[in-house]
Amino acid sequence: MLLIYPPVAKACEPPAGIARLAGAIRGHGLDCTLLDANLEGQLFLLAAPTLGQDTWSLRACRNFQANLAALRTSQLYQNPSRYRRAVADVNRMLEQTGRSHHLALSLANYQEQGLSPLSSADLIRAAERPAANIFFPYFATRLPTLIEETSPALIGISLNYLSQAPTTFAMAGFLKKQYPELPIVLGGGLVTSWLRSPDWSNPFAGLIDHCLAGPGEEALVHLLGGDFFPRHQTPSYTGLPLADYLAPGLILPYAASSGCYWNKCLFCPEKAEGNPYLQIPPATVLADLASLKDATRPGKPALLHFLDNAVSPALMEALAAEPPGLDWYGFARISPLLADGDFCRALRRSGCRLLKLGLESGEQSVLDAMHKGQDLALIAKVLQALAQAGIATYIYLLFGTPSESLTEARRTLDFVVQHHSAITFLNLAVFNMPVGSPEAPLVARSEFYGGDLSLYTDFTHPKGWSRKEIRRFLDQEFKRQPAIARILHRDPPLFTSNHAAFFC
Repeated sequence: MLLIYPPVAKACEPPAGIARLAGAIRGHGLDCTLLDANLEGQLFLLAAPTLGQDTWSLRACRNFQANLAALRTSQLYQNPSRYRRAVADVNRMLEQTGRSHHLALSLANYQEQGLSPLSSADLIRAAERPAANIFFPYFATRLPTLIEETSPALIGISLNYLSQAPTTFAMAGFLKKQYPELPIVLGGGLVTSWLRSPDWSNPFAGLIDHCLAGPGEEALVHLLGGDFFPRHQTPSYTGLPLADYLAPGLILPYAASSGCYWNKCLFCPEKAEGNPYLQIPPATVLADLASLKDATRPGKPALLHFLDNAVSPALMEALAAEPPGLDWYGFARISPLLADGDFCRALRRSGCRLLKLGLESGEQSVLDAMHKGQDLALIAKVLQALAQAGIATYIYLLFGTPSESLTEARRTLDFVVQHHSAITFLNLAVFNMPVGSPEAPLVARSEFYGGDLSLYTDFTHPKGWSRKEIRRFLDQEFKRQPAIARILHRDPPLFTSNHAAFFC
């Protein structure tokens, strides 16, 4: 089988989804080849960019090899100003090349003029005209070469983000024309969300042979003619270019669970989609990490990235008791465990550099309406305990939920200012209501971005706080508060939380 991770996503770590699938397929004695077309495709475009003659573009081109090399060394991350310049220059080359194809292209995104990833008709059109895709010169050569070398019985494409959708379908269209008898399987996070949407009706018949929701190991083993055995398999990164990612050493992504163990927050797509919570036992996780450290030699990974929606308390306790020998970071749920100073210090000794925390709001009534199950007193204690232990925090805030107005948003501003010394990074988001949200039937709704594949619905805010007013508040008031502005300035451009731990 050939498993493909398509452009465009942040190319700073290997794709965990296809590595997990590869572990299961290889664990059943079946062959599997991995292709990170995202990393390869971006490097392909960067090697022959289309640039203007302005000073910035010329400098970016002149310094490209040095900047690329620097992004892969730890020294650059010790100088935030130099880091910002290197990222901006490399990104400039992609931006300029994208403009020649009438699209907004960056190290983290892909938006094609006149093509919406929320429209199945547009994606089918991308499949019908693969040569129009900017990555076509890359994949039209790379895919036939790999297929000739490996003779796969099946092609799998992992589609996780909207920014990957146009090229995913261009690749699928190319493959279907060149190899009409070769089945194509589509899976990944975005596909799972599509299939679990209440309005899903498959528009891709004839192009995509199988669409899979959720974990695809069992389905793929069966499609390959194997007998599936429901036992744990360690992810396999063999065949991926582990030294080529845009990071100062290998970032090893690992998911110890899927779904969310809390699963009550009204705003969360996990709840709206009904995704079950499945956890790998902590002892098995530790064994996997020890195995992966050996499998990714020479040298140990620079950082371990837990992909869980929230690293469970049981796993954190296991990591504190038996450190994995790697620095690590990931999402965690604010809980009494993290308010314990002794435990936070043990967590720091285990290698924890940074925790991403979904604070969402600094107003208790809003948290209660969200069903967060947290109170501001606990949140304050957690922030203080982590800061004293030397663990950085990446705090996520969500504005515009149905229970929030400008008054409550200003209380969030006050809470952040009050605790700014314990907040290392901030992520600000405007609320999008999932189409399957329990709150959706309670508000007046309308089409959001348009397109039959949209996962969100627009709504009339019960308190009259429009998205335009929310953005005005964020831009003109929230972001201009001096203490908050200093926090926001620390955020690594484009790579954001994926590189943030290297600056802690």
